[in-house]
Amino acid sequence: MNRIFLDVHALQTVPPSNLNRDDTGTPKSAVYGGVPRARVSSQAWKRATRGYFKDAQLLDPAELGVRTKKVAEVLATRITDRDSSIPAADALRLAAAVIEAATGMKLAVAERKTRGAKAKAASEEPADEAPRSKYLMFLSARQLDGLAALAIDGAADITAYLKNKDNKARAKQIADTGHSVDIALFGRMVADSTDFNVDAACQVAHAISVHRVETESDYFTAVDDENTEAESGAGMIGTIDFNSATLYRYASVSVHQLATNLGEGLREDESVTTPVRRAVEAFVHAFIASLPTGKINTFGHHTLPDAVVVTLRTTRPISFVAAFEEPVTAEAGSGHLREASARLAAYIPEIERAYGDEESTRTWVLRVGSATGELAGVGEEAPTLSSLVEAVGDAVAQRMGKPA
Repeated sequence: MNRIFLDVHALQTVPPSNLNRDDTGTPKSAVYGGVPRARVSSQAWKRATRGYFKDAQLLDPAELGVRTKKVAEVLATRITDRDSSIPAADALRLAAAVIEAATGMKLAVAERKTRGAKAKAASEEPADEAPRSKYLMFLSARQLDGLAALAIDGAADITAYLKNKDNKARAKQIADTGHSVDIALFGRMVADSTDFNVDAACQVAHAISVHRVETESDYFTAVDDENTEAESGAGMIGTIDFNSATLYRYASVSVHQLATNLGEGLREDESVTTPVRRAVEAFVHAFIASLPTGKINTFGHHTLPDAVVVTLRTTRPISFVAAFEEPVTAEAGSGHLREASARLAAYIPEIERAYGDEESTRTWVLRVGSATGELAGVGEEAPTLSSLVEAVGDAVAQRMGKPA
């Protein structure tokens, strides 16, 4: 297959908020172009994107995975769902044995972290605790179903069953094929078994503000509802740090890597291009529409991008963040979006002229409001998000069908 890269760029304005905070509770930041910028980590937006797949029902649950340390418990549930005659404790034992055989990862019961917990445990009868992985394990629904079936086949004597080379090889094969869309996009790392890793087909940049940003602090009080008139003062006092920004967001999908990761697809009755197209469409939709939910009940920062530019190319991924290396400065009453849109509209043709391939590159623009007007001529205008997603999906399917 040809090399195909899909770049997604967005300008999104968020009001006072704390989307993604550090260990002190302060919104994350970065220095770029010599000035402090607001920052939202790539991990935060990946998490939001993965959640949007499910919340917006963009993909069938069978096409998604689960990332957890409680992988033995998850698999044990699937075992008992398939065969209710297996007791829960036995299902957990079977699950742990199969996971260790399939992934090379050792599972163990988590140690209690506090003296109080240890003291309490010493005075009580030992409880049956589920073994867990020492780091997050990412498995698809199909992989979990396959491993559950394998565990049931060997339920009579799972240790002897897995000592058989063919059975152990089958366990490994199940866990390393039939990847879900989210595993194919975001990858999987297993330190104990590197051949079990999946190279991510998607890269997500840290979103940064196009302008200088200073963190502010909100001092708040809460009144005790049961206070009498004789009782003065607040029941709670605190502070919350926040900022507001016009963010530049960027992500890139290596479509050919995505196709490799998905293999022959998640459904046997469809062409090779269909699952890739479905995954690409779901990602474009979810990345654009998703939003990290840090402190969202406090700030209600529900916004969508003001402008989106999507580029399909065969050369290499290209971020347009350098358009904002010199921070945007707002004139009185004008805000940052208009100037940011103008900067992007001027920068894109220049970078494409110098480094792009006009014959193999397609660009689409989705925008709202007059402030983004200068971006209208950058690419094919898509009036709605759904029409943008459909157009990108069509183009990806066509490119995949062309001979290498």
